This record gives sequence, structure tokens and C-alpha cells, in this order.
Amino acid sequence: MKRDYSQTRRRLLSSLAGLGGLAAFTDQRAAAFPSPTPSAAWAHAFDPNRNRPTWDPRALPVKGDVVHEYDLEIVIAEHEIVPRIAFHAYAFNGQVPGPLIRVKEGDWIQVNLTNKTHDFHTIHWHGMYVPCEMDGIPLGTQYPVGYGETFRYLWRAQPAGTHFYHCHNMTNMHIQAGLYGALIVESHDDPVRRVFGYDREYVMVLSEVDTNFIAAMMNDMLKMGHTMSFMAGSGGRMAAMNGEMMGWFASTADFEKSVKSGWIPPYDPSLTGDPMRIRPNFFMINGKSWPMTEHLHIRRGENIRVRLINTGLLPHAMHLHGHDVWEVCRDGAPLASPVRLNTIPVMAGSTVDFVVQGTNAGNWHFHDHSDLSLTNNGVSPGGMMTMLMYDDADQAGFTFKEIIAVNS
Repeated sequence: MKRDYSQTRRRLLSSLAGLGGLAAFTDQRAAAFPSPTPSAAWAHAFDPNRNRPTWDPRALPVKGDVVHEYDLEIVIAEHEIVPRIAFHAYAFNGQVPGPLIRVKEGDWIQVNLTNKTHDFHTIHWHGMYVPCEMDGIPLGTQYPVGYGETFRYLWRAQPAGTHFYHCHNMTNMHIQAGLYGALIVESHDDPVRRVFGYDREYVMVLSEVDTNFIAAMMNDMLKMGHTMSFMAGSGGRMAAMNGEMMGWFASTADFEKSVKSGWIPPYDPSLTGDPMRIRPNFFMINGKSWPMTEHLHIRRGENIRVRLINTGLLPHAMHLHGHDVWEVCRDGAPLASPVRLNTIPVMAGSTVDFVVQGTNAGNWHFHDHSDLSLTNNGVSPGGMMTMLMYDDADQAGFTFKEIIAVNS
């Protein structure tokens, strides 16, 4: 069927006349989008020594150094993803994600982790140059933190950039269960701010959860944890436990010897039966699924910085409608040159910073381009989606008001 586009064109010209004609429209565009000027400020060429620590990670604070202290408690809290959907989460200070930690590069940080659950936990500082004892690997760099115990992490904040922290014990469960948070280390000489001059910044933590898996695992872990806490309580750390009870051995040889003697490891199909498959059914930005996700805001002519942190188990391809963006950092480090794109791949465990320039007024979708991630328990629309909202869109003539849909 042939379409008559002349009617559409006449309506557009008529609307422009209401703005004072084409000349007024052109003037408005010129005011909103000043001519770009070339910049040589992004002098960030490849340097093979750039990834070396600025300060010795194994050094300790000396007299006069300021140490910034944070208290993190791991508790069980009910976390709501969308109305009527909540799950019992492990939560730093009772919130999912955990508190945002923002420090300057070179600051000394002390984090006092207290475990108030009957399970074992640690904190791994993802992407940070910490001393090995502070890396948070249970039985690899430290004993896991048991019920009622406190462990002190002490390290110097380096390198600068977008990072995160998370529990490193049973990560397939504990991260899904809520033990993750953003860690921003601010640079004293940030090329992103120097070149793009942004005023607003957003941190978006991407994650997914299989609520059925978490409910089943949480119940099992807490039953086991109460037993372990009771046995360890009077005799010191793990005094009444042996490797076969915990599945913790002093060496590979000890493990093999135990198996040859008849001990059945916990992954054996005779114990597990069919494996429990992880099937994420809710996909979140900062702990919430659409339509409860927070919007990004911008104005015409403004630049905003967005820090994406993928703490989950799946890769995500975050797509912004109506714009190209500048990817400026990956895993905290500034790129040798910003990259122009509109779909930003974020692998599991990775971070990406990008800059949006306010060049196209309206209300624009920003979402993972995986159809699976745009559902709430299999129902579309939902999941890992939000909006880029222009605060001054009406001044550019865009007046449509969005309708919140939770079923297509």
C-alpha cells in the first residue's frame, strides 16, 4: 500500500510555523547544540607501565595518614524487586546493592566486616591492588568470617576508576543473594571530566537473580550454618570439624586420600541427583526491575557520565535509543581513545563508563538488548530497562507522557 507522506510533511511544516517558522527552528537547534571544538585534552596514549601500582600494596599507614573507616554488617533482609516480588537476601547493612563506597585514589580504607548470619562470608575488592591478605578469598587468603565474627580489611585505594566489591564465598549464590556493591575510586586527574565536563553522574549496578534457587539455597545454607556455628562456638575456630564434614582439606593429597577411603564429595551425582539449574527470572538495575528502576536525567547540551557495573553471571548489551555515546573507561581504566557506539557490551565481572551528550530531546529507552533480560518472571516488559529523560524535553516540543506498562 502506498503511503501519502505529504500530509505528514504539511503537519510538520505547520507545527514549525507555530514556532516561528523554519528560521526559529534552526535558531533553536543552534542554541541547543553549539558547534563542537576539537580537543587535545585526551592525552592517554598506551603506556606499558600504566598498570603498575602507584603505592606499594603491602605498605601500611604511617603516623599522620588518614584512614577512612567503614562498618559493613551482613544481615538477612527482605528485598523487594518489584511490587509483590521480594526475596530474603544477604545484604550489606540491610540493603541491595550494598552501600556505595566512594574514595579518592591513594586514600587509606579500613572496612570492618561483621557477619550476623549463620553462613560464611568475605569481601573481595574487585579490580583493586590490595595486599593478598585483604583479597577476600575464603581459605585462599583468609579464613571465612563466621557468625558473630568481625574481620578488618585495610588497603590503599588504587587504581582509580569504577570498581565493585562482593562476597567471594559461594559466589554463585551469595552475589545473587545480594552481597555486592559499587566502589568508586576518584582520580586526581580524570580525563573524562577534563574533556567532557560533566556535572551529573549515575552508577548502575547490573545483576540478575533466580529467586527459586536463592530460596532453596538460603534455607539449606542456614540449616547447615546453625549446626556449624554450634559446633565451632565452644571449641574455637572449626575445632570440632574435620575436612570430610566441611569439604575443606589441607592439601590435594589429603582430599584424594579421603575420597579413596570412601568419602563422597558433595558434587557427586549420588548425593546431588540432578543438578539444580540456575535460571534467572528477574533482571535488575541497582536492585530493581522495570518499572521500578530509576531514570537517568539529562538536559539539552549537557553531558552525563554513566558507570555500568555488571556483578551478575550473564553478559549484557546495554542499548540507548536515539543517541550514540562515548565509551571512555573499561574496568576502571581510561581507554587509549574514546569509542563511539550505542550498544555497550558489559561482560560478567566487568565495568564500563560512558558519556551521554544531550543532543536529542525526548524520553528514551535504555535497556539490555537481550529479550530474556527484559522480562519479569518471563513476562514482558520488565527487567533490565530504564529511561533517559530530558528535563527540558517540553521546551523542544516533545510532550508525550509515558505510560507504565507491565504487560505487553
